[in-house]
Amino acid sequence: MIDSRGHGFRRVLLKLGGEMFGGGEVGVDPDVVQTVARQIAEVVREGTQVSVVIGGGNFFRGAELSQRGMDRDRADYMAMLGTVMNCLALQDFLEKLGIDTRVQTAITMGQVAEPYIPRRAERHLEKGRVVIFAGGVGMPYFSTDTAAAQRALEIGCEVVLMAKSVDGVYTDDPKTTPDAEMFKHITHREVLERGLAVADATAFSLCMDNNMPIIVFNLLVEGNIARAVRGERIGTVVSTP
Repeated sequence: MIDSRGHGFRRVLLKLGGEMFGGGEVGVDPDVVQTVARQIAEVVREGTQVSVVIGGGNFFRGAELSQRGMDRDRADYMAMLGTVMNCLALQDFLEKLGIDTRVQTAITMGQVAEPYIPRRAERHLEKGRVVIFAGGVGMPYFSTDTAAAQRALEIGCEVVLMAKSVDGVYTDDPKTTPDAEMFKHITHREVLERGLAVADATAFSLCMDNNMPIIVFNLLVEGNIARAVRGERIGTVVSTP
């Protein structure tokens, strides 16, 4: 359960959607990446250990490509490569801000990133480095939402910070249903039973089974990453009762 007194978190996993990195377009929007990097740098300097998982939707979405006739396995691997490009972009902007980083990928590519080794990732975090996980879980049919949940659990994070382009979890899509209501708190099970389109069901099931809380918040509001890390009441808290 999230500490209701507003105490901050020591180690977090930040999940970023690839679509946001592209600013709604194909490719990487440098202004968006710079804004995200600046917010991450702020919380790292305050002593929080930050790991990141980024989607690849600004380049490829495996499920959508497969619906157009492409082999699902191949489409998913293409999407994984898209996440690597996003991770390298974030790494570059963080390094320019003086933040030491490491990219670890589930797909072997030694010239650009380390392999994913949980214990090594934990050591990097303890030394104040931001660890950026690329390539999802390295297998088709699993989303980067699921990768975020799995990585957070394996490296001992206290919470998954799920950054969105909306303020939290709503009863319906607020972009198409203006009177949709936002939850301040909801359980993992309720999200699954209501079929709310926050993240894929596998990620929520994994977090539910292992008591991993999720905070869903709006990335586009400046300073929201720091607010979430400090334990301020923003967005929607998804946790066990």
